[in-house]
Amino acid sequence: MPRLPAPERAGGRTIYQVSELAELLRALIEDALPRVWVQGEISNLSRPASGHWYFTLKDARAQLRCAMFRNANLHVRPAPKDGDAVLLRAQLSFYTARGDLQLICEHMEPAGEGALLRAFEELKRRLASEGLFDEHLKRELPKRPRAIGIVTSASGAAIHDMLTTLARRYPLAPVYLYPVPVQGAEAPPAIVRALAELPRRAAVDVILLARGGGSLEDLWAFNDERVARAIRACAVPVISGVGHEVDVTIADFAADLRAPTPTAAAERAAPDIADWLAALRSHENRMTLAAERRLQQAAQRLDEQQRRLQAQHPGRRLRERGARLRELRERLQHAETRLLARLAQRLEHREATLRAHAPARRLAIERHRLERLQARAHETLRLQAAAARARLERAESVLASLNPRAVLERGYAIALDADGRALTDAARTERGATLHLLLARGSADAVVTATSVTPASAKDPH
Repeated sequence: MPRLPAPERAGGRTIYQVSELAELLRALIEDALPRVWVQGEISNLSRPASGHWYFTLKDARAQLRCAMFRNANLHVRPAPKDGDAVLLRAQLSFYTARGDLQLICEHMEPAGEGALLRAFEELKRRLASEGLFDEHLKRELPKRPRAIGIVTSASGAAIHDMLTTLARRYPLAPVYLYPVPVQGAEAPPAIVRALAELPRRAAVDVILLARGGGSLEDLWAFNDERVARAIRACAVPVISGVGHEVDVTIADFAADLRAPTPTAAAERAAPDIADWLAALRSHENRMTLAAERRLQQAAQRLDEQQRRLQAQHPGRRLRERGARLRELRERLQHAETRLLARLAQRLEHREATLRAHAPARRLAIERHRLERLQARAHETLRLQAAAARARLERAESVLASLNPRAVLERGYAIALDADGRALTDAARTERGATLHLLLARGSADAVVTATSVTPASAKDPH
């Protein structure tokens, strides 16, 4: 059992979280019932894109949620549907995310058919261990059978479908029917007898053993050991076409070839005459094309011989040499004309280069350049002098505003105590003390007759 977090304890009570209790329930259920077999009816079957199956298994009094994951349901045949009675092997579990009790299915088979399926698997394993199904025992089918035998019911839809298919695909071969029952206790002996007698009664090259679809019980005659051994003992190859594509019988494993349906068995046994006709038309087209290619090649060789004869004629060779001479003369004249034109163009280029590099032209260009540089230098000096004057004026204005004498000119005076220090606080002097006053022009001495101290928080009226 997995270890769970210790529950909280408060006031003498044990308190679980919901997830803790759900995990505890899941562990208890899975440990108590590790595997179970359950029989019931399927309802609410869902097959999402994930490939998993989700459904409800119920009977008259109860129901359980079930899940069968993709890796487990891949081999379930036939696929279930709502209302099917099934037998499941499953693990009982508790889905904590939703708080649901559910069955995790590992195996599914139709209810009531379990014994037949187990008998089928047992016989299959035993015959396979004997080598009855070995591939090297399979015989090659005739490509063009002279006659075809059929072992099946004379009254079922399977014989009609096979005869129609054989008549359409290969009407050249006669068909011999050996009618047998294909269901019930009398079917296996009849099938064994037919497989042994039909090759002796008719010169058939292949036998089709077939019947239409049905339940597992309906097809059980083809799961008989006697039928499997009769197939291997048959004098000619046997093709099985029993039931539908999802149906598999012991006869399918023993046969030389297994077809998914009776109609498919007929298609495997007989070549399609339409393919023969198409092959004949293809051969005819290839022969026609080959003859046309040979005629075309002969015509090409004749044209080549005529061209060679004409090429060796003296008059033709003289005409060709004259034409060649005229062509060379024209090419020489054109080359002379092009050469003279290139030389004249080169001369004009050299003259233009000399004119562009003449001393007088260079002097005029340099003189004009010097004048531009002088004008730019004068303008730069003028701008620099103006900027310097502006800075000087600003500095004089700042110095004038900071000059203490400018303040004295406005009627202020500087009071110095007996030590020559500027007096800024009335608390530093006393009555009767002598102060030295500095004025804008000259100085004077004064005696303190009274003092008044201004509080620190008071604002200076000036």
